[in-house]
Amino acid sequence: MPKSFSRPQRNLLWATGFVLVVMLVFAVGYRIAGWSWADAFYMVVITAFSVGFGEVVPIDSPGLRLWTVGLILFGCTGIIFVTGSLVQWLTEAQIQRVLGGKRMQHDIEKLKNHAIICGYGRIGRMLAHQLREGTMAFVVLDQAPERIAEAREDGFLTIHGEATDEAVLKGAGVARAKVLATVLPHDASNVFITLSARNLNPGIRIIARGEVPSTEKKLLQAGADRVVLPAHIGADRIAHLILHPNATEILDKQSQAGGELEHHLSGLGLRLEEIEIGAESGWAHRKVGDVERDSGGRLMVVAVQRKEGGTDVNPDPGAVLMPGDALVVMRRGGRD
Repeated sequence: MPKSFSRPQRNLLWATGFVLVVMLVFAVGYRIAGWSWADAFYMVVITAFSVGFGEVVPIDSPGLRLWTVGLILFGCTGIIFVTGSLVQWLTEAQIQRVLGGKRMQHDIEKLKNHAIICGYGRIGRMLAHQLREGTMAFVVLDQAPERIAEAREDGFLTIHGEATDEAVLKGAGVARAKVLATVLPHDASNVFITLSARNLNPGIRIIARGEVPSTEKKLLQAGADRVVLPAHIGADRIAHLILHPNATEILDKQSQAGGELEHHLSGLGLRLEEIEIGAESGWAHRKVGDVERDSGGRLMVVAVQRKEGGTDVNPDPGAVLMPGDALVVMRRGGRD
């Protein structure tokens, strides 16, 4: 019996199997006594289920009467077993649903300095898994039953309800939460949730998703600390892949959070760039250390992509640059 079955399910399967075996065995007995298969199965069914329509064929021999008594005992017992197992299964499922909901609500009530994710769509799902990897407690809110069921299967604390409802936000512990991320695909909903969350907890950090650039200002005015435009981020990433393919490739290899690192570098006034070393370049046949010295500290060589293949990460200052090589540099300030 598979371990995935609960005890009531296993009992129901055993009971059903027992009844089927009893019905088959006693039908074969009547068949041996000269009954047709139709009469035999009919007799077994009405006897096991205690219908009592009467004997299909007169039972006048002691052996056949004894056989029928056995059918009554085993058949009725099996049906009672099936009925009891079915009731137990249904009752336990209801109890577990009620207790599970209360237990989850109790766990949510104990949270403090946690995160609230409004929406369990594509972005909300990825965000939840990353927060779990970062060991941060959080609650998922969504109005769609199928998405809430999916989040619960993933092992997350959930609340089924519309995040625009202040009662739902209160139930998620918005007053005790550290951060709220509203990542619904509808800008109007994100603005409303931001307003509600800011009103319920003035100190909470709010990160909101926006679909169109014009919504960014509205979300900030509503109280969002940061606004994320997924389409804009995607466009920036594609442009970076086109303009600086080697820098992006190296960054992705060196860090699983390459996009996050690029964002932090930008905030510090730094950026990664790729510089091709042409045949007429003043840096051809010169050393990596010369590049950094000539730039006056504005460039730091992160890697050298060699023309013949291969990448020297964190290259030696004495490494010589050849025509066709590409430098991946960290630049400070404006362009040269």
